[in-house]
This record gives sequence, structure tokens and C-alpha cells, in this order.
Amino acid sequence: MEDIIKITFPDGSVREFQKGITILDVAKSISERFAQQVIIAHVDGKEKDLSAALNADAKLVLFKFDSDEGRHCFWHTSSHMMAQAIEELYPGAKFGVGPAIEGGFYYDIDSDHKFVEEDLKKIEERILEIAKRDLQPVREEMKRTDAIEYFKSKRPDEYKVEILETIAQNEEVVSLYHQGGFTDLCRGPHLPNTAKVKAVKLLAVSGSYWRGDEKNKMLQRIYGITFPSTKELDQHLKNLEEAKKRDHRKLGRDLELFFFHEVSPGAPFWLPNGMIIYREIEAFSRELQYKYGYDEISTPIIVKESLFHTSGHTGHYAENMFKITSDDETMYLKPMNCPEATLVYSSKLRSFRDLPVRLSELGRMHRNEIRGALGGMFRVRQFTMDDAHIFCSYDQILDEITRVLQLMTETYSTFGFTPMYYLSTRPDEAMGEIEVWNQAEESLANALKANNLEFKINEKDGAFYGPKIDVHIKDALNRTWQLATVQLDFNMPERFDLTYEGSDGQKHRPVMIHRAIYGSFERFVGILTEHFAGNFPVWLAPVQIAVLPLTDAQKDYAKEIYDRLFEEGFRVYLDDRSEKVNYKIRESENRKIPFMLVVGEKEKQNKTVSLRIHGTGDKGAFELNDFIQKVKLNVADKKHKYDL
Repeated sequence: MEDIIKITFPDGSVREFQKGITILDVAKSISERFAQQVIIAHVDGKEKDLSAALNADAKLVLFKFDSDEGRHCFWHTSSHMMAQAIEELYPGAKFGVGPAIEGGFYYDIDSDHKFVEEDLKKIEERILEIAKRDLQPVREEMKRTDAIEYFKSKRPDEYKVEILETIAQNEEVVSLYHQGGFTDLCRGPHLPNTAKVKAVKLLAVSGSYWRGDEKNKMLQRIYGITFPSTKELDQHLKNLEEAKKRDHRKLGRDLELFFFHEVSPGAPFWLPNGMIIYREIEAFSRELQYKYGYDEISTPIIVKESLFHTSGHTGHYAENMFKITSDDETMYLKPMNCPEATLVYSSKLRSFRDLPVRLSELGRMHRNEIRGALGGMFRVRQFTMDDAHIFCSYDQILDEITRVLQLMTETYSTFGFTPMYYLSTRPDEAMGEIEVWNQAEESLANALKANNLEFKINEKDGAFYGPKIDVHIKDALNRTWQLATVQLDFNMPERFDLTYEGSDGQKHRPVMIHRAIYGSFERFVGILTEHFAGNFPVWLAPVQIAVLPLTDAQKDYAKEIYDRLFEEGFRVYLDDRSEKVNYKIRESENRKIPFMLVVGEKEKQNKTVSLRIHGTGDKGAFELNDFIQKVKLNVADKKHKYDL
């Protein structure tokens, strides 16, 4: 039976196959229709082309386009198809990198031809022609030195040569993919054939410095997206149009929340309306921190270089840190709070009775992001993070991770989000022993399983000092965002020699858990702005209620209502200008104020208000006290809808 192998599927079922069977044939054994939809496979957690042969017992997971893995592979192959189309249409073009990204793909191109909108249509047509050729990407492995020679002579491309001589310098063997007459340096995997691509749209052309360095040549970056059907593409383009309307940078200006200025690239200027939202989510964060047993601290922003030598950041993260000099001494603007949290922990002797120590910090941080990578609130250089660090014993890990997961769930449900969980494992540039990493990864996986949470594995996506649980949410446009992270760290306590006295009177090493829920306030507010399209829940809305007198004769009554609402603690606006009420209503709608109270002579006589709800319209007469109580309940419950 040496020629028989056992394949285990995700549902736990096991089937026997002939040794050497391809993954595609395994899919066909399930059904021909299913095999037509499968795009990529994981064999024992490693990505594989469907053409790969199975020669040993293995765990097999098959992915279709409706999975993250499937879309990533689909768009990765599509980037190759675009490069092939460009090479055929514009001979002499050379190619930098062309990855799949969230929402499609791009390729960086060095060409004498300046690509314009009209060119994109030609390239789209050629991509669809390449799709109809039904080409099968073929993987070839060769020595790195031979690959360098290949891209120097047979297919000259200095960008691929540079990648091979720098990024891939420690690899003896690399892989190339051949697709018809096109060849590219690539790890893979790829689609089984180009015919799976049925619809394509090239979205934009922009400039991009090679390897993100302003000292390097400016390349042309073409963005695109593809789908297995025209229907899916049409829906995606509709979502993109809606996303433009929801762009947080535009809404930030229109609603006077925040803006950016060249005097400080990558750092937002928060306006009064934006600060209201900021302070509300900050207060909510503190409320939950207290509930879950955290003690708040605050640590310095400017720190000596020696601290980051000890933590390992200068060895793994220096290019992302702002360096300054003071009194001939090198210092940094802190990029994260964790090294300083260790100093707070070690500021006094700790006993097993003190554990767990939960330290939260709403800390201002700075990271030297590449100028070209900055993108509104989504990628900034200055930000505030709802950070926390937990120091506990080994036997407390499960309970503490569970508490963090509960805190995440409570936070996200308040905003109407459902979390999705990913376990990110040891990266190539990891710090510490593999055995320690394996133990940490197992601990995080056990915590997820113990809480009955489904999760996926993100290979090699952990922090350099420890694995992590990453949490993603989907917004109103079905876009995925990574927010929370929980990192289990055995390395930093070792590097900072952190200890506590155990019940045996001996010194023991604590475990360190890094945790953030919002991620950064800036990015989270950007996400919320687009998710709600600026129609913030009442508890977050900068102005919650507008009072609109019908004529000057009702100004006094409107002022009475305003004063009462102000005393009750609402954020209220009195529009007593001598303008027509329809004009006032339209302005309040544009400002996205949740509730509008129109008061005319009838309301004045009856001591009532006429309620309008933003985006909904007239809701009729309300007794003021009744209205106040209903809004108070809405705010207290932090409802993410305008329910009364």
C-alpha cells in the first residue's frame, strides 16, 4: 500500500488516493463542477498550485473565489496577465512588482510609453484575449544565480535582477512562472488557467518610486481588478462609486471633522466636530478598560535609543522610527508603547499575588511611513492607539486572552461589526527561539478554540517578537478591515529581565500580552466615517439635535427648548436665522444631524415639537419630555441606528 496516500479534508473526513495524484484531480473526485470553481489549495497549511502532485499523507483545503485565499490567487494571476498584455502591446516594458492587494492588484511598470486612460481600455481587451487563450501558468524552479543570469540576458530586466540580488539573496532556489510567451519571477501559486478570468477593469494609473524610495526611479503603477463574471464586476464598480461618496477625506472636510496639511504630512488636524467623535470613542474605551480591570498609564513620547536596542526595535524596525538628537544623544519618537510598559511593570517588585498586571495606555505614537504610502486617516505618521499590555503567569494565559476576546466582541458589537479572527504566525525576520514561538502560537490557537471561535491562519504575518491574533471586520460596503490585535510575547520579558516572585519564593518570568482594540483612533474614525457615510450614531454625532424655529415669532420658544436640551447634556444647535425653514432643514440634513425639532406656532401653543429624523423625514409631534427620554435611551444604549 506504499502507493496509497491519505488526504484529510477540513470536515475531518479522510480519503485514500493514488500517490502522485494532482490536487486538481482530487477536486474532480469530489465533483467536476466543484473542480471548475476551485482556484488554489493549502497542503498542510502551505499554498500550492492545483497542478501540484500529492506524494504523502496531508491535510488539504481547497479554495474558491469566494475566499480571501481564492481572491488573492485570482488577482495575483491577473497581475501577470496585465503585465503580459503590456509586454505584448508595448514592447520593451520592464516590470517591478505586481502583487494582489485588498480589492484587486497592481503592477509597477518602467516604460517609455506614458500610459493614459485610453491605453487602459486596450490593455483590458488584451487581458480578456489572453484569458480566452486558456493559458496554463507553469512553475519552474531554478537556482537563484541562474535566474539572475536569465533576467540579465535572455529576458533583460534590472528590476527582477535587483530583487534576486537583495530581497531573495538568502534563497538558493527561486521560482519562475511561464504563461504563454510571458515569464515572471514569482513565488506563486497561480490559477490553473487564464480562462477563469471573465471580466476586467483597470482602475487607475499613478506614479510610484521603485521600492518606495524617493531616490529611485518613478515607475508607472496600474491598478486593476478582475472577476469570474461580469455580474460580479458590475456590482464591484457600483460599490466603488458608493465608496467615493463615502470617502472619509471628503466627508472629513464637508462635516468639519479633520483635515491634512503639507506642514505635517501624515498627521491629521482634528477639528472641534472630529474631536467630539474622538473623545466619545476614547471615553467608551476607558469605560470598558475599567470594566475589564485595566489600570491606565501614560509614558513619554521621546525615548533614548538604548530602550529600543533592548526591545529589538532598532534591529527590526529602525526604518519606521523617527530619530532625533538631543544633547548629542540619539533618541526616538516612540513608534509603540510596549518597551515603556515593561519599565512601568519593573518599576517595583512584583509578586504572583499582583498578577495579572493589566496596563492600558492611550498613547500618542509616530511611525515614519513612506510619503507615497500615506492615505488620509488609513495610513498616518502620527496616531493614538488604545494600547494595553498584560503581564501574567503561564497558567493565566488562557483566561487573559479570553478576557481580551470578550472585550473585543463587546466593543465591535456596539458599532454593529462582527469580528473575524486570524492567527498570524512566525515571520521570517523573527526574534527569539523557534520553540518559544511554537509554544506561543499553540497558546493563542488554544484560546481561540476554547472560546469556540473559528479562525484562519495567516502564515508568517506575526510581529517580529511574537505571534498574534488579528481581528477583521466588514463595513457597510462589505470591505474588510483589520482592527484589533492580540500578541503573545515571551521574548520581551526575557530581554528586559522581567520577573515576579512566585509562591515558592523564587523568581519567575511573566508572559507579556500586547493588545489593541480600535487599532489607532485615526484609522478607526476613518473607517467609521465611511461605514456610516458620515451618518454617525446619535451617541457619536457631533451635533445630535437641531432646533429650527419656523419664524421669528417662535425664537423664544425655540431658545427654551435649546436651553432644556443643553441642560440635559445633549449636543444641540439652535438655528434661529431669519431663513426659510426648508433651507434650515436642508442645511441640517447636509450636516447629517440625527434629529431636527421644527417649532411653529402650533408647537409653541401646545408645548410640543415636530420631529424630523435625518434621512427619514417627518415623524410628527412629540411632547418634549417624551422625546428627551427616548433620545437618552438611544445614547445610553449606544445604538448604531436612529431608533426612537
